[in-house]
Amino acid sequence: MLRKTDVLIIGGGITGTGVARDLGLRGLETVVVERGRLADGATGNMHGLLHSGARYAVADPESATDCIEENRIIRDMASHCVDETGGYLVRLSDDDESYFERARRSCLDCGIDVEPVTVESVRDDCPQLTSDAERAFRVPDAVVHPFPLTIANAVGARERGGTIETHAEVVDVLLEDDAVVGAEVRHRGASGTEEIRADHVVNATGAWAEAVGAMAEVEIPMRPSKGVMVVVDFPSLDAVLNRCRPASDGDIVVPHEKTVVLGTTSAEIENPDDYPKTERETDLMAEVASEMVPDIATARVVRSYWGVRPLFGGTDADLEDGRALTRDFTLLDHEARDDRPGMTTIVGGKLTTYRQMAQAVADHVCSVLGVTEPCRTAKEPLPGRDDPDALRDALDEFGPLPPAEELASDVLRK
Repeated sequence: MLRKTDVLIIGGGITGTGVARDLGLRGLETVVVERGRLADGATGNMHGLLHSGARYAVADPESATDCIEENRIIRDMASHCVDETGGYLVRLSDDDESYFERARRSCLDCGIDVEPVTVESVRDDCPQLTSDAERAFRVPDAVVHPFPLTIANAVGARERGGTIETHAEVVDVLLEDDAVVGAEVRHRGASGTEEIRADHVVNATGAWAEAVGAMAEVEIPMRPSKGVMVVVDFPSLDAVLNRCRPASDGDIVVPHEKTVVLGTTSAEIENPDDYPKTERETDLMAEVASEMVPDIATARVVRSYWGVRPLFGGTDADLEDGRALTRDFTLLDHEARDDRPGMTTIVGGKLTTYRQMAQAVADHVCSVLGVTEPCRTAKEPLPGRDDPDALRDALDEFGPLPPAEELASDVLRK
């Protein structure tokens, strides 16, 4: 069986569906293929923090600026996928006071609104905050629900003529005259495979980008990193808590319904499909988070789950013919980089900046295909924002919910 489309997108996470929607708004036909369910990788296995950028302001101001800009856009275009919790950076007595001041100033430099608050006012949102807390400031963090956000982008892509196919695994990338011209896809339950031909192919598979690159005979050095999230029964937290210190294990506490998600660790792995998951990692989350909120130490653990960050492992030399768009995500133009026209790869990044990543990919693909329509995703509301019925059926079609969303199904059903 053979099919033809303008752009084939491999990967049905938030980036892949975001690219499909962006391209659809510019008049291009797209097909998204995902080997599992939508949001099956890093998207559906994150802690749900819509970053204000405050956590990155000191170490990576460029990324922090990107985060606050996209934070504002997502709050507007996808308000139905966001809980406006707000957040705090909290300094405990053992934490470096000079770092606290540097973080506050860096936030202001990056355009992040910060509001100095008393520790007592933080306890209005978290009565169990440790007595060891000494200083805090409020930042515009929020909670985002990645599965509804991904579904909304998928529905938006379909509204523009796109096709979303789950349980459709790419088993080979098609090459002709040294160019990528499509992919061979195996659908679950089918006896054979299907060829999907495209004018351009986008590799948006995250931590699995290296494997797809190998099928196209290009090298994409990835350094995937695992992180554990632990969900505990804790109904009395109404805002995100961040430990105000250089990034470390267990320094984020994110409220979800009547639970909180504790995150996260960071450890490099070799295979994103097969890596160790230890009880010590989960224990560490509660141990460290309880330094901010002591009652977490004795709260009931609901479950734990792991995500894999799609970190690019290339050097500056690897990027010489590609484009390092920010310190956090990278677009690889395989024609310029590898003399392999017809394919673009996007790696790195985070959910908060997914729309910016999708725009970067769509801009590049459109330049290759001669399309001059501008990006509209920053101003066009996502399906479901103004019409809840637009997403209702999609939960049953694309479910079940990934681990990070099991307690938030009402976002799509309300």
